[in-house]
Amino acid sequence: MTSPPTLTIEQLRAEIESGAIDTVITAITDMQGRLQGKRNHGQFFLDHVLGHGVEGCNYLLAVDVEMNTVDGYAISSWERGYGDMLFELDMSTLRRTPGQPHSATVQCDLLWMDGSGHVRPSPRSVLKSQAAAAADLGCVAIAGTELEFIVFEDSYDAAWDGRYQGLTGANRYNVDYSILGGTRVEPLLRDIRNEMYAAGVVVENAKGECNLGQHEIAFLYDEVVRTCDNHSVYKNAAKEMAAAHGQSLTFMAKYDQREGNSCHIHLSLRGQDGTMVFADESKSGGQSQMFDHFLAGILATMREFTLLYAPNINSYKRFAPGSFAPTAVAWGRDNRTCALRVVGHGAGLRVENRLPGGDVNPYMAVAAMLAGGLHGIEAQLPLEPAFEGNAYVSDKPHVPSTLLEARDLFAASAVAEQVFGKDVVEHYVHAADVELLAFNTAVTDWERVRGFERL
Repeated sequence: MTSPPTLTIEQLRAEIESGAIDTVITAITDMQGRLQGKRNHGQFFLDHVLGHGVEGCNYLLAVDVEMNTVDGYAISSWERGYGDMLFELDMSTLRRTPGQPHSATVQCDLLWMDGSGHVRPSPRSVLKSQAAAAADLGCVAIAGTELEFIVFEDSYDAAWDGRYQGLTGANRYNVDYSILGGTRVEPLLRDIRNEMYAAGVVVENAKGECNLGQHEIAFLYDEVVRTCDNHSVYKNAAKEMAAAHGQSLTFMAKYDQREGNSCHIHLSLRGQDGTMVFADESKSGGQSQMFDHFLAGILATMREFTLLYAPNINSYKRFAPGSFAPTAVAWGRDNRTCALRVVGHGAGLRVENRLPGGDVNPYMAVAAMLAGGLHGIEAQLPLEPAFEGNAYVSDKPHVPSTLLEARDLFAASAVAEQVFGKDVVEHYVHAADVELLAFNTAVTDWERVRGFERL
Protein backbone atom coordinates (compact mmCIF):
# COMPACT_ATOMS: atom_id res chain seq x y z
CA MET A 1 0.00 0.00 0.00
CA THR A 2 1.36 3.40 -0.96
CA SER A 3 1.13 5.87 1.90
CA PRO A 4 -0.77 9.05 1.11
CA PRO A 5 1.12 12.34 1.00
CA THR A 6 1.60 14.20 4.26
CA LEU A 7 2.82 17.72 4.94
CA THR A 8 5.79 18.28 7.23
CA ILE A 9 6.71 21.54 8.93
CA GLU A 10 9.82 21.71 6.77
CA GLN A 11 7.72 21.38 3.61
CA LEU A 12 5.30 23.98 4.93
CA ARG A 13 8.14 26.45 5.50
CA ALA A 14 9.53 25.85 2.04
CA GLU A 15 6.15 26.20 0.31
CA ILE A 16 5.27 29.37 2.22
CA GLU A 17 8.64 30.86 1.25
CA SER A 18 8.09 29.91 -2.40
CA GLY A 19 4.50 31.22 -2.39
CA ALA A 20 2.98 27.80 -3.14
CA ILE A 21 1.14 28.01 0.20
CA ASP A 22 0.04 31.39 1.51
CA THR A 23 -2.68 30.45 4.04
CA VAL A 24 -2.76 28.18 7.10
CA ILE A 25 -6.11 27.28 8.65
CA THR A 26 -6.14 26.71 12.42
CA ALA A 27 -9.35 24.87 13.30
CA ILE A 28 -11.21 23.14 16.10
CA THR A 29 -14.30 20.95 15.82
CA ASP A 30 -17.35 22.37 17.59
CA MET A 31 -20.30 20.60 19.23
CA GLN A 32 -22.10 20.31 15.89
CA GLY A 33 -19.06 18.61 14.34
CA ARG A 34 -18.09 21.65 12.23
CA LEU A 35 -14.63 23.07 11.63
CA GLN A 36 -14.33 26.52 13.21
CA GLY A 37 -11.26 28.71 13.37
CA LYS A 38 -9.11 31.21 11.50
CA ARG A 39 -7.24 31.57 8.24
CA ASN A 40 -3.74 32.82 9.00
CA HIS A 41 -1.37 34.41 6.50
CA GLY A 42 1.40 31.88 5.87
CA GLN A 43 4.33 33.98 7.02
CA PHE A 44 2.44 35.21 10.08
CA PHE A 45 1.73 31.59 10.97
CA LEU A 46 5.44 30.74 10.84
CA ASP A 47 6.52 33.85 12.74
CA HIS A 48 3.84 34.06 15.43
CA VAL A 49 1.32 31.19 15.48
CA LEU A 50 3.55 28.13 15.16
CA GLY A 51 5.13 28.55 18.57
CA HIS A 52 2.17 29.96 20.45
CA GLY A 53 -1.18 28.88 18.94
CA VAL A 54 -4.12 31.21 18.40
CA GLU A 55 -7.10 32.25 20.48
CA GLY A 56 -10.84 32.04 19.94
CA CYS A 57 -13.93 33.01 21.91
CA ASN A 58 -15.29 30.39 24.29
CA TYR A 59 -18.77 30.79 22.79
CA LEU A 60 -17.57 28.40 20.07
CA LEU A 61 -18.70 25.62 22.44
CA ALA A 62 -21.82 27.43 23.61
CA VAL A 63 -23.82 28.38 20.52
CA ASP A 64 -26.57 26.75 18.52
CA VAL A 65 -26.28 25.72 14.88
CA GLU A 66 -27.17 29.30 13.85
CA MET A 67 -24.18 30.60 15.90
CA ASN A 68 -26.52 32.31 18.34
CA THR A 69 -25.14 32.66 21.87
CA VAL A 70 -27.49 30.94 24.31
CA ASP A 71 -27.77 31.05 28.09
CA GLY A 72 -27.24 28.13 30.41
CA TYR A 73 -23.73 26.85 29.65
CA ALA A 74 -21.33 26.70 32.61
CA ILE A 75 -18.23 27.39 30.51
CA SER A 76 -19.43 30.47 28.63
CA SER A 77 -21.87 33.30 29.32
CA TRP A 78 -22.33 37.06 29.48
CA GLU A 79 -21.62 36.81 33.20
CA ARG A 80 -18.26 35.18 32.48
CA GLY A 81 -17.53 37.80 29.85
CA TYR A 82 -17.23 35.47 26.85
CA GLY A 83 -13.47 35.20 27.16
CA ASP A 84 -11.03 33.33 24.96
CA MET A 85 -9.78 29.77 24.71
CA LEU A 86 -6.34 28.79 23.43
CA PHE A 87 -6.20 26.85 20.18
CA GLU A 88 -3.25 24.53 20.89
CA LEU A 89 -1.81 23.35 17.58
CA ASP A 90 -1.56 19.61 17.02
CA MET A 91 1.12 19.61 14.35
CA SER A 92 0.62 15.89 13.74
CA THR A 93 -2.58 16.93 11.92
CA LEU A 94 -0.83 19.32 9.51
CA ARG A 95 -2.08 18.63 5.99
CA ARG A 96 -2.83 20.26 2.67
CA THR A 97 -6.33 21.70 2.74
CA PRO A 98 -8.48 19.57 0.42
CA GLY A 99 -9.75 21.63 -2.51
CA GLN A 100 -7.69 24.68 -1.55
CA PRO A 101 -4.37 24.44 -3.44
CA HIS A 102 -2.64 27.33 -1.66
CA SER A 103 -3.71 26.38 1.86
CA ALA A 104 -2.71 24.07 4.69
CA THR A 105 -4.78 23.04 7.73
CA VAL A 106 -3.79 22.19 11.29
CA GLN A 107 -6.32 20.98 13.87
CA CYS A 108 -6.22 22.12 17.45
CA ASP A 109 -7.09 21.19 21.01
CA LEU A 110 -8.80 23.72 23.28
CA LEU A 111 -7.17 24.91 26.50
CA TRP A 112 -8.21 27.49 29.08
CA MET A 113 -6.20 30.69 28.99
CA ASP A 114 -5.49 30.58 32.73
CA GLY A 115 -3.47 27.40 32.39
CA SER A 116 -6.05 25.22 34.12
CA GLY A 117 -5.94 22.61 31.38
CA HIS A 118 -8.06 21.35 28.51
CA VAL A 119 -11.64 22.48 27.91
CA ARG A 120 -13.26 19.20 28.91
CA PRO A 121 -16.55 19.51 26.95
CA SER A 122 -14.60 20.02 23.71
CA PRO A 123 -15.39 17.02 21.46
CA ARG A 124 -11.71 16.31 20.80
CA SER A 125 -10.99 16.40 24.54
CA VAL A 126 -13.89 14.03 25.27
CA LEU A 127 -12.57 11.49 22.76
CA LYS A 128 -8.94 11.86 23.86
CA SER A 129 -10.00 11.08 27.42
CA GLN A 130 -11.57 7.80 26.31
CA ALA A 131 -8.58 6.94 24.10
CA ALA A 132 -6.38 7.48 27.17
CA ALA A 133 -8.61 5.13 29.18
CA ALA A 134 -8.09 2.46 26.51
CA ALA A 135 -4.34 3.10 26.68
CA ASP A 136 -4.47 2.48 30.43
CA LEU A 137 -5.63 -1.05 29.54
CA GLY A 138 -2.67 -1.41 27.20
CA CYS A 139 -4.81 -0.93 24.09
CA VAL A 140 -5.03 1.34 21.07
CA ALA A 141 -8.51 2.15 19.76
CA ILE A 142 -8.95 2.17 15.99
CA ALA A 143 -12.03 3.18 14.02
CA GLY A 144 -13.41 3.83 10.58
CA THR A 145 -16.47 5.91 9.68
CA GLU A 146 -18.69 5.30 6.63
CA LEU A 147 -20.40 8.57 5.79
CA GLU A 148 -23.25 8.93 3.29
CA PHE A 149 -24.42 12.14 1.61
CA ILE A 150 -26.90 13.28 -1.03
CA VAL A 151 -25.66 15.35 -3.99
CA PHE A 152 -27.94 17.91 -5.64
CA GLU A 153 -27.58 19.71 -8.95
CA ASP A 154 -28.58 22.97 -7.25
CA SER A 155 -25.96 25.28 -5.75
CA TYR A 156 -25.96 26.01 -2.02
CA ASP A 157 -27.13 29.57 -2.64
CA ALA A 158 -30.00 28.42 -4.86
CA ALA A 159 -30.95 25.77 -2.30
CA TRP A 160 -30.99 28.37 0.51
CA ASP A 161 -32.99 30.87 -1.55
CA GLY A 162 -35.57 28.15 -2.29
CA ARG A 163 -35.74 27.14 1.38
CA TYR A 164 -34.41 23.72 0.34
CA GLN A 165 -37.63 22.88 -1.52
CA GLY A 166 -37.75 21.28 -4.97
CA LEU A 167 -34.07 20.37 -5.17
CA THR A 168 -32.93 18.06 -7.97
CA GLY A 169 -30.89 15.02 -6.97
CA ALA A 170 -27.76 14.32 -8.99
CA ASN A 171 -29.30 10.93 -9.84
CA ARG A 172 -32.92 10.38 -10.81
CA TYR A 173 -33.21 6.82 -9.51
CA ASN A 174 -31.71 4.38 -6.98
CA VAL A 175 -28.02 3.94 -7.93
CA ASP A 176 -26.97 1.60 -5.09
CA TYR A 177 -23.67 0.02 -6.22
CA SER A 178 -24.32 1.26 -9.78
CA ILE A 179 -21.16 2.12 -11.74
CA LEU A 180 -23.27 3.95 -14.32
CA GLY A 181 -25.00 5.96 -11.58
CA GLY A 182 -21.68 6.81 -9.96
CA THR A 183 -20.35 8.07 -13.29
CA ARG A 184 -23.03 10.76 -13.30
CA VAL A 185 -21.45 12.27 -10.18
CA GLU A 186 -17.87 11.16 -10.79
CA PRO A 187 -16.40 14.64 -11.48
CA LEU A 188 -17.24 15.65 -7.91
CA LEU A 189 -16.53 12.28 -6.28
CA ARG A 190 -13.15 12.05 -8.04
CA ASP A 191 -12.13 15.47 -6.80
CA ILE A 192 -13.09 14.57 -3.24
CA ARG A 193 -11.19 11.26 -3.33
CA ASN A 194 -8.03 12.74 -4.81
CA GLU A 195 -8.00 15.83 -2.64
CA MET A 196 -8.49 13.75 0.52
CA TYR A 197 -5.63 11.47 -0.56
CA ALA A 198 -3.42 14.52 -1.05
CA ALA A 199 -4.42 15.58 2.47
CA GLY A 200 -3.01 12.37 3.94
CA VAL A 201 -6.07 10.12 4.11
CA VAL A 202 -6.13 6.58 2.69
CA VAL A 203 -9.06 6.48 0.26
CA GLU A 204 -10.80 3.14 -0.24
CA ASN A 205 -13.67 3.64 -2.69
CA ALA A 206 -16.88 5.41 -3.66
CA LYS A 207 -20.26 3.79 -4.26
CA GLY A 208 -23.81 4.76 -5.06
CA GLU A 209 -26.54 4.50 -2.42
CA CYS A 210 -30.34 4.31 -2.46
CA ASN A 211 -31.67 7.87 -2.23
CA LEU A 212 -31.70 10.05 -5.34
CA GLY A 213 -28.17 11.40 -5.69
CA GLN A 214 -26.94 9.55 -2.58
CA HIS A 215 -23.33 8.33 -2.45
CA GLU A 216 -20.66 7.22 -0.01
CA ILE A 217 -16.87 7.59 0.00
CA ALA A 218 -14.97 5.26 2.34
CA PHE A 219 -11.56 5.75 3.96
CA LEU A 220 -9.26 3.29 5.70
CA TYR A 221 -9.53 2.93 9.47
CA ASP A 222 -7.03 4.70 11.72
CA GLU A 223 -6.40 5.52 15.37
CA VAL A 224 -9.66 6.97 16.71
CA VAL A 225 -8.64 10.62 17.10
CA ARG A 226 -6.98 10.63 13.70
CA THR A 227 -10.09 9.05 12.15
CA CYS A 228 -12.34 11.73 13.61
CA ASP A 229 -9.93 14.49 12.56
CA ASN A 230 -10.03 13.12 9.01
CA HIS A 231 -13.83 12.83 9.15
CA SER A 232 -14.25 16.49 10.15
CA VAL A 233 -11.87 17.75 7.45
CA TYR A 234 -13.57 15.53 4.84
CA LYS A 235 -17.07 16.70 5.71
CA ASN A 236 -16.05 20.36 5.37
CA ALA A 237 -14.05 19.74 2.20
CA ALA A 238 -16.83 17.78 0.49
CA LYS A 239 -19.20 20.73 0.90
CA GLU A 240 -16.61 23.19 -0.38
CA MET A 241 -15.83 21.06 -3.42
CA ALA A 242 -19.52 20.55 -4.19
CA ALA A 243 -19.92 24.34 -4.13
CA ALA A 244 -16.96 24.69 -6.51
CA HIS A 245 -18.81 22.37 -8.93
CA GLY A 246 -21.97 24.49 -8.69
CA GLN A 247 -23.64 21.70 -6.74
CA SER A 248 -24.56 21.07 -3.12
CA LEU A 249 -24.64 18.06 -0.84
CA THR A 250 -26.12 17.28 2.54
CA PHE A 251 -25.16 14.98 5.40
CA MET A 252 -28.57 15.41 7.06
CA ALA A 253 -29.68 12.23 8.79
CA LYS A 254 -33.04 12.34 7.01
CA TYR A 255 -33.47 14.76 4.11
CA ASP A 256 -36.79 13.39 2.83
CA GLN A 257 -39.09 10.36 3.02
CA ARG A 258 -36.58 8.12 1.24
CA GLU A 259 -33.43 6.59 2.75
CA GLY A 260 -31.50 8.69 5.24
CA ASN A 261 -27.77 9.35 5.44
CA SER A 262 -25.99 7.00 7.83
CA CYS A 263 -22.59 7.18 9.45
CA HIS A 264 -21.73 3.61 10.38
CA ILE A 265 -18.81 3.48 12.81
CA HIS A 266 -16.47 0.49 12.92
CA LEU A 267 -14.45 0.18 16.15
CA SER A 268 -11.95 -2.23 17.63
CA LEU A 269 -9.09 -2.41 20.10
CA ARG A 270 -5.56 -3.71 19.57
CA GLY A 271 -2.67 -4.16 21.93
CA GLN A 272 -0.21 -1.27 21.89
CA ASP A 273 2.27 -3.64 20.25
CA GLY A 274 -0.28 -4.48 17.53
CA THR A 275 -1.40 -7.77 19.04
CA MET A 276 -4.98 -8.98 18.69
CA VAL A 277 -7.07 -8.52 21.83
CA PHE A 278 -10.55 -8.93 20.35
CA ALA A 279 -10.01 -12.22 18.51
CA ASP A 280 -9.67 -15.67 20.04
CA GLU A 281 -9.89 -18.44 17.47
CA SER A 282 -10.17 -21.05 20.22
CA LYS A 283 -13.62 -19.74 21.14
CA SER A 284 -16.85 -20.25 19.26
CA GLY A 285 -17.35 -17.24 17.01
CA GLY A 286 -13.69 -16.27 17.36
CA GLN A 287 -14.42 -13.54 19.90
CA SER A 288 -12.21 -13.01 22.94
CA GLN A 289 -13.65 -12.50 26.39
CA MET A 290 -12.48 -8.87 26.23
CA PHE A 291 -14.43 -8.35 23.02
CA ASP A 292 -17.55 -9.90 24.54
CA HIS A 293 -17.36 -7.58 27.55
CA PHE A 294 -16.65 -4.60 25.28
CA LEU A 295 -19.62 -5.37 23.04
CA ALA A 296 -21.85 -5.95 26.06
CA GLY A 297 -20.88 -2.53 27.40
CA ILE A 298 -21.79 -0.74 24.18
CA LEU A 299 -25.08 -2.62 24.12
CA ALA A 300 -25.87 -1.88 27.78
CA THR A 301 -25.23 1.86 27.36
CA MET A 302 -26.73 2.29 23.88
CA ARG A 303 -30.04 3.82 24.94
CA GLU A 304 -28.42 6.03 27.58
CA PHE A 305 -25.76 7.24 25.13
CA THR A 306 -28.03 7.66 22.09
CA LEU A 307 -27.87 11.46 22.52
CA LEU A 308 -24.24 11.26 21.41
CA TYR A 309 -25.09 8.98 18.46
CA ALA A 310 -28.16 10.98 17.36
CA PRO A 311 -27.70 14.60 18.54
CA ASN A 312 -30.35 16.44 16.53
CA ILE A 313 -34.13 16.55 16.14
CA ASN A 314 -33.80 15.24 12.59
CA SER A 315 -31.57 12.33 13.65
CA TYR A 316 -34.54 10.33 14.92
CA LYS A 317 -36.41 10.40 11.60
CA ARG A 318 -34.02 7.69 10.32
CA PHE A 319 -35.12 5.07 12.81
CA ALA A 320 -37.85 3.31 10.86
CA PRO A 321 -38.52 -0.42 10.33
CA GLY A 322 -37.04 -1.82 7.12
CA SER A 323 -34.99 1.31 6.47
CA PHE A 324 -31.52 -0.18 7.11
CA ALA A 325 -31.37 2.22 10.07
CA PRO A 326 -31.80 0.32 13.35
CA THR A 327 -34.74 0.38 15.71
CA ALA A 328 -33.74 -2.51 18.00
CA VAL A 329 -30.97 -2.42 20.60
CA ALA A 330 -29.50 -5.77 19.64
CA TRP A 331 -26.29 -7.25 18.25
CA GLY A 332 -25.85 -9.84 15.56
CA ARG A 333 -23.18 -11.36 13.35
CA ASP A 334 -23.31 -9.68 9.95
CA ASN A 335 -26.95 -8.77 10.61
CA ARG A 336 -27.88 -5.33 9.26
CA THR A 337 -31.21 -5.28 11.12
CA CYS A 338 -29.38 -4.89 14.46
CA ALA A 339 -27.98 -1.68 15.92
CA LEU A 340 -24.64 -3.43 16.48
CA ARG A 341 -23.27 -5.64 13.70
CA VAL A 342 -20.19 -7.77 14.33
CA VAL A 343 -18.08 -8.29 11.22
CA GLY A 344 -14.64 -9.56 10.26
CA HIS A 345 -12.46 -12.15 11.88
CA GLY A 346 -8.99 -12.36 13.37
CA ALA A 347 -7.26 -8.98 13.22
CA GLY A 348 -10.26 -7.58 11.35
CA LEU A 349 -12.85 -8.48 14.00
CA ARG A 350 -14.80 -5.35 14.93
CA VAL A 351 -18.17 -3.95 15.89
CA GLU A 352 -20.14 -1.71 13.53
CA ASN A 353 -22.49 0.77 15.17
CA ARG A 354 -25.34 1.44 12.73
CA LEU A 355 -27.13 3.97 14.92
CA PRO A 356 -25.41 7.27 13.94
CA GLY A 357 -26.52 9.34 10.97
CA GLY A 358 -24.52 11.64 8.72
CA ASP A 359 -25.19 14.55 11.09
CA VAL A 360 -23.28 12.96 13.99
CA ASN A 361 -20.28 14.53 15.68
CA PRO A 362 -17.74 11.72 15.15
CA TYR A 363 -15.68 12.52 18.24
CA MET A 364 -18.69 12.23 20.54
CA ALA A 365 -20.05 9.07 18.92
CA VAL A 366 -16.72 7.25 18.98
CA ALA A 367 -16.14 8.45 22.55
CA ALA A 368 -19.54 7.03 23.51
CA MET A 369 -18.72 3.65 21.96
CA LEU A 370 -15.33 3.55 23.67
CA ALA A 371 -16.75 4.63 27.01
CA GLY A 372 -19.51 2.04 26.85
CA GLY A 373 -17.13 -0.70 25.77
CA LEU A 374 -14.54 0.08 28.43
CA HIS A 375 -17.32 0.14 31.03
CA GLY A 376 -18.28 -3.35 29.87
CA ILE A 377 -14.70 -4.54 30.30
CA GLU A 378 -14.33 -2.98 33.74
CA ALA A 379 -17.67 -4.35 34.97
CA GLN A 380 -17.12 -7.67 33.13
CA LEU A 381 -20.61 -7.45 31.69
CA PRO A 382 -21.84 -10.71 30.17
CA LEU A 383 -22.78 -10.68 26.48
CA GLU A 384 -26.21 -11.90 25.49
CA PRO A 385 -26.45 -14.34 22.56
CA ALA A 386 -26.25 -12.90 19.06
CA PHE A 387 -29.64 -12.04 17.63
CA GLU A 388 -30.68 -14.04 14.60
CA GLY A 389 -33.43 -13.03 12.19
CA ASN A 390 -35.20 -9.73 11.67
CA ALA A 391 -34.56 -7.45 14.65
CA TYR A 392 -37.13 -4.93 13.35
CA VAL A 393 -39.92 -7.25 14.49
CA SER A 394 -38.23 -8.44 17.70
CA ASP A 395 -39.09 -7.68 21.31
CA LYS A 396 -35.67 -6.15 21.93
CA PRO A 397 -35.45 -2.73 23.63
CA HIS A 398 -36.17 0.10 21.20
CA VAL A 399 -33.80 2.85 20.16
CA PRO A 400 -35.03 6.17 21.61
CA SER A 401 -37.54 7.63 19.18
CA THR A 402 -37.09 11.34 19.96
CA LEU A 403 -34.37 13.75 21.02
CA LEU A 404 -36.29 14.41 24.23
CA GLU A 405 -36.28 10.72 25.17
CA ALA A 406 -32.55 10.44 24.45
CA ARG A 407 -31.86 13.65 26.39
CA ASP A 408 -33.65 12.34 29.47
CA LEU A 409 -31.86 8.99 29.33
CA PHE A 410 -28.45 10.66 29.04
CA ALA A 411 -29.20 13.14 31.82
CA ALA A 412 -30.20 10.34 34.21
CA SER A 413 -27.33 8.00 33.31
CA ALA A 414 -25.03 7.19 36.22
CA VAL A 415 -22.62 5.54 33.77
CA ALA A 416 -22.45 8.69 31.63
CA GLU A 417 -21.56 10.82 34.65
CA GLN A 418 -18.96 8.27 35.73
CA VAL A 419 -17.19 7.93 32.38
CA PHE A 420 -17.54 11.45 30.97
CA GLY A 421 -17.86 13.60 34.08
CA LYS A 422 -20.79 15.64 35.33
CA ASP A 423 -19.61 18.78 33.54
CA VAL A 424 -19.58 17.08 30.13
CA VAL A 425 -22.98 15.46 30.69
CA GLU A 426 -24.56 18.77 31.72
CA HIS A 427 -23.01 20.55 28.74
CA TYR A 428 -24.48 18.18 26.15
CA VAL A 429 -27.82 17.87 27.94
CA HIS A 430 -28.09 21.64 27.71
CA ALA A 431 -27.22 21.50 24.01
CA ALA A 432 -30.17 19.14 23.56
CA ASP A 433 -32.41 21.50 25.53
CA VAL A 434 -31.44 24.36 23.22
CA GLU A 435 -32.39 22.32 20.14
CA LEU A 436 -35.65 21.13 21.67
CA LEU A 437 -36.70 24.66 22.58
CA ALA A 438 -35.84 25.94 19.10
CA PHE A 439 -37.86 23.18 17.44
CA ASN A 440 -40.82 23.37 19.78
CA THR A 441 -41.23 27.10 19.16
CA ALA A 442 -40.88 26.86 15.36
CA VAL A 443 -43.81 26.78 12.95
CA THR A 444 -43.10 24.33 10.14
CA ASP A 445 -44.27 24.05 6.54
CA TRP A 446 -45.97 20.79 7.52
CA GLU A 447 -48.15 22.64 10.02
CA ARG A 448 -49.10 25.33 7.50
CA VAL A 449 -50.07 22.80 4.82
CA ARG A 450 -52.06 20.78 7.30
CA GLY A 451 -53.80 23.58 9.11
CA PHE A 452 -53.94 26.80 7.04
CA GLU A 453 -57.37 26.07 5.53
CA ARG A 454 -58.50 22.71 6.81
CA LEU A 455 -58.29 23.20 10.56
